[in-house]
Amino acid sequence: MAEEQDPSLDDVDLRLLAELQADGRMTNVELARRVGLSAPPCLRRVRRLEEAGVIRGYHAALDPAALGWEVTFFALVGLESQKEAVLSEFERLVTEWPEVRECHMIRGGGDFLLRLVARDTAHENALTRRLTAASPVARVQTLQTIRTAKEEPGVPVPGD
Repeated sequence: MAEEQDPSLDDVDLRLLAELQADGRMTNVELARRVGLSAPPCLRRVRRLEEAGVIRGYHAALDPAALGWEVTFFALVGLESQKEAVLSEFERLVTEWPEVRECHMIRGGGDFLLRLVARDTAHENALTRRLTAASPVARVQTLQTIRTAKEEPGVPVPGD
């Protein structure tokens, strides 16, 4: 499959994106140096990418266990109906739960895939019961993470 990208993104934009994705804390001066620009046009390009929604934000990668979140698990959720109102109701419900870190509507095998964190197994069980009891939910299958071999934020940037 061929890589498709926004035609308005040039090679400099792609280098900016790759650098910022790898280290979003660097100064504009350092970023400009890395991509071969002076600081003012570098800042203009970054602001344009932010305004266009290509750069959605800057985040610190936290260690869940260091903050007491010992368990990561996934939940494959099937709903009673695939009507838009039911799908939207479920999305509204789970986006309010701080333990739900990702919510993806999926095709095949279920309606949603969630990634959740829990303090311990008892908390995981309580979250699973809460999820199972939610009004539009017909079935829930959970999968507990034993270990994670790769957790890479972002996406591959052409030229990386």
